[in-house]
Amino acid sequence: MTLPLFAISSAFAFGMLGLTVNRVHLLSALLCLESMMLSLFMGLSLWMLQLGSFNFSTPPMFMLALSACEASVGLALLVASTRTHGSDRIQTFNLLQC
Repeated sequence: MTLPLFAISSAFAFGMLGLTVNRVHLLSALLCLESMMLSLFMGLSLWMLQLGSFNFSTPPMFMLALSACEASVGLALLVASTRTHGSDRIQTFNLLQC
């Protein structure tokens, strides 16, 4: 396993570990999701560079655009839940309440 592949894999694993272990605040969960998406973007970009084909450089950019959309939706949900519930703690959310 090469060093860049190990770094990208460990960054994804640390993001997954942070998502599973530290589930107290919604903001920390969103940051872990963003780190996972960033490591996937870096891995996909590195894979495209190793292929040597610059014609297929659109998938990393498409993934980066989807990651930005996911971040904006997550931030909007964070703001809305903080306004309605008064906190971003995950334990205060009741999914059965309208």
